Amino acid sequence: MKTRKLGRSQLEVAPLALGGNVFGWTADRAASFKVLDAFVDAGLNLIDTADVYTVWIAGNKGGESETIIGDWFKQSGKRDRVVLATKCGMDGSIGEKNLSSAHIKGAVERSLQRLRSDYIDLYQSHIDDEGTPLEETMVAFDELIKEGKVRAIGASNYTAQRLSLALEVSAHHRLARYESLQPHYSLYERIEFEERLAPLCQKEEIGVITFLSLARGFLTGKYRSEADLGQSKRGEGVRNCLNERGFRILSALDELSRECRATPAQLSLAWLMARPGVTAALASATRVEQLHDLIESTRLELSAAHIARLNDASRPESVLHSGGST
Repeated sequence: MKTRKLGRSQLEVAPLALGGNVFGWTADRAASFKVLDAFVDAGLNLIDTADVYTVWIAGNKGGESETIIGDWFKQSGKRDRVVLATKCGMDGSIGEKNLSSAHIKGAVERSLQRLRSDYIDLYQSHIDDEGTPLEETMVAFDELIKEGKVRAIGASNYTAQRLSLALEVSAHHRLARYESLQPHYSLYERIEFEERLAPLCQKEEIGVITFLSLARGFLTGKYRSEADLGQSKRGEGVRNCLNERGFRILSALDELSRECRATPAQLSLAWLMARPGVTAALASATRVEQLHDLIESTRLELSAAHIARLNDASRPESVLHSGGST
C-alpha cells in the first residue's frame, strides 16, 4: 500500500484511515478485533480514536474505544504496524472543552494506559479551546514530544483563523506545531474546508485527515428517503442530506457506480483521496464485509472526467447561485 507523508512529520500513512468511534458502540469487542485485524492485514496503518469515545452511550464514561484498541494490541502484537492517532480536549463529555496543560498531561497518561502503548504516534486536539492560551496548549504538546510520549501532534475542528494562530505561536516560541488537521469534509460537506482551510493547509504543508468522509453513511447510498433513516443508529444524522443537492450527488454516484463497477462509498472515498492536500480519508466499519468495501476505494483511480462529474454534482448551492465553478 503506497503511503503519504503526514505534514512535515516523520509519519507515513495509507490514504484510508480507520475510525475508532464505533468500537464499544455499534461494534462490540469481538467485532472490533476482526475489523482491526482485517484493516492492518490489508496493508493499511492509520487508526484514529479519541479519549471520549464512546461517552455518548448510556453507562459509558469514555475511553471504551481506546481500551478495545489496547486490548487488541496486546492480543495481536500488531502495535508496530499501526500509526496510532487519538485525541484529547473534550473534558469528560462532548460539550466540554479543555486544552489546558494540566488536562493534556493527565489525558495522555490515561490514554497510554488504556491503549497499552508507550507512545502515541499522532496526538490531536479534539476541539479548539479558546479559553486556554494557545501558548499553554502548544508548550504542553511540545513537552510530550520531547518526553517521547507523542511523535507528532494534530488538530481537529479548528477554524482556519485559529489554526493559523496556533502555527504562529509554535513558530514564534520554537515549539512543535500541528502537523495535521481533521476537518469535516466530504462530497456533501465542501465549503468550509475548500474555501478556508485547504489553502492554509497546502501553504503550510499540513496533513489532512478528513472525518465524516461518507456524510454519516449518506454517501453509501443507504439512505434515500426518510423511511430509510431507521436502518441504523446513525440514520437521523443524515436527515439534512435528503434534499435536492443530496439526491443530485447520489444520482451521479449511481451513474458512476455502473460505469466504474464500484460502490457509491468507494467512489466517494476515492474522490476525497484525490483531492489536493488530502492525506487520508477517515471512515468506520462495524463488520469486515463493510471494511472490504471501503478498502477497495484505495485501488480505485478516478479519471479527470469522473472527478469533474462528481465536482459538478456536489457543487455547493452558494457556488451554484453565484455562477462559480470548482
